Amino acid sequence: MSIKRITATELARNLSAVLDQVREAGEEYVVERGRQPVARVSPSPGIMTAEQALADMHENLEAEVSESWEADARRGDAALSDELRDPWSS
Repeated sequence: MSIKRITATELARNLSAVLDQVREAGEEYVVERGRQPVARVSPSPGIMTAEQALADMHENLEAEVSESWEADARRGDAALSDELRDPWSS
């Protein structure tokens, strides 16, 4: 899919339609003012939970760091409790 060029004026006049194209078709636009690119309108990468963001983090680290990170994560998980408690009680 190619990146489309649009003037700032065209964007202002057709913002809703452009945003629909970005959301529904994954279109990407470079906004120009005076024939110079000033902004880019592209699809959002979406929202991830912390669990999703961290799920494959260890795969992107060097082997030694990855092993250390995974061991720390497992120790932390074992130390957590599912029991609800009142943080204001002493």
